Amino acid sequence: MNFKRRIALAAAALALVTGTAFAQGKDKVVLLLNWYTYSEHAPFYLGKARGYFDAENIDLDIQEGRGSGVTVQAVAAGTATFGYADVPTMMRAASKGAPVIAVGVALQTSPMSVMGFCEKNIRKPEDIKGKTVAVTPGDSMSQIWPLFLKKTGLKQDDFKQVAGDAQTKLNAVINGQADLLLGYVMDQAIKLQDATHKQVCPIRFADYGVNMVSSGIIVQKDLLKTKPDMVKRFLRAATRALEESAKDPAAAIDAMLKANPKSGVRDTALIGMKETARLYKGPDNPNDKPLRVGAKNMAETLQLLVDYGGLDKASAGKPEDYYTNAYLP
Repeated sequence: MNFKRRIALAAAALALVTGTAFAQGKDKVVLLLNWYTYSEHAPFYLGKARGYFDAENIDLDIQEGRGSGVTVQAVAAGTATFGYADVPTMMRAASKGAPVIAVGVALQTSPMSVMGFCEKNIRKPEDIKGKTVAVTPGDSMSQIWPLFLKKTGLKQDDFKQVAGDAQTKLNAVINGQADLLLGYVMDQAIKLQDATHKQVCPIRFADYGVNMVSSGIIVQKDLLKTKPDMVKRFLRAATRALEESAKDPAAAIDAMLKANPKSGVRDTALIGMKETARLYKGPDNPNDKPLRVGAKNMAETLQLLVDYGGLDKASAGKPEDYYTNAYLP
């Protein structure tokens, strides 16, 4: 065998070994969502489909969740690497000792709304008078609802209220047993449209001075100590995924539906993705990249949780106890 031939074979062998080592060296990461897949989650599927996570040497496994509380518990226990969960829910758990922290906040303007079919012409708070509102006792929206009433001058006896779980609440509006429900603009509003093909008009809490951060990326605090570089790489890919989904929501929805065909109806899921992208910018940092949350926004969220969300003032701590921007690009 001549010298050039030996060099070529050695180079090929080295390339094979290097490539194998790179593949084996990928960080296997579980991202546990807050709920069954729907339009809010589409950016992660776009990032996976376009190779944004692969480019950061991350082997991403996206798993559906069963509520933010369960997701927070899984991250705290180390059974999920990252969680996509309601940040106020995480803050309540952290105040009680759960070793979790938010490393990026996706929804920086609250999606909370009171909503009904547009045909009923309920477009502003005073239109709620005399109507029936469906709520789920104990959920985050029902806890903030009294503040919305206070801000808008409504009283509890201005309307009727019925209670039920998430599906019962939807059914009540669909079947005409309630005029409105408390829901998220990119979740319950889309489900109502899918079920009835009727247009839904939300009255957004944030438009009346009631704003809290919502969904974000959370990790176990120990992960920041043991694998800080992996956290940074994951967040680089996630930031890019959210940015590109805001620019091309149709591509994000197509990636989601290809990965999970039962996760939505394309037309309304696309509306949901566009509504989600509108929430990426916060009131005190509108020009920042996605996931980078403003200090004022987090402070106000914490104060709302203390005043109206059942968070014990004595254990509340400071806003910076619950989040960090230090690992974001």
